Amino acid sequence: MHIGQLARLADVPIDTVRYYERHGILPAPARERSGYRRYESHDVSRLHFVRRAKALGFTLGEIRELLALSTPRHGDMAAIKAAACDKLADVEHRLAELTRVRDGLRALVDACPGHGELDHCPILAALSKEHA
Repeated sequence: MHIGQLARLADVPIDTVRYYERHGILPAPARERSGYRRYESHDVSRLHFVRRAKALGFTLGEIRELLALSTPRHGDMAAIKAAACDKLADVEHRLAELTRVRDGLRALVDACPGHGELDHCPILAALSKEHA
């Protein structure tokens, strides 16, 4: 299949296919005599894998690593599980940080009456403190 058909089947733009090729996420395809790229059905599966991994928060570098670990020569899922555990820990850390930020903002919003003189604004006062 050509790049347009691959892009349609994988539900990604053609530019995304080219980008993944340039960054080693998708292997360089065989070329026809005319110079057109020739893709196979496993390329569609690979792009679906990449889309699902991205939806779970994996970076392209991490996806490249997962793809390398998924080759039959590795034959062990321990490294895949370790990569997923690392990503889960990262997500949990970011969630904790976002929760802290949300709680801080909520406290500022709750403390502000929303009217009156700016020099009595608790939000501006909190943001203006030298050490928070």
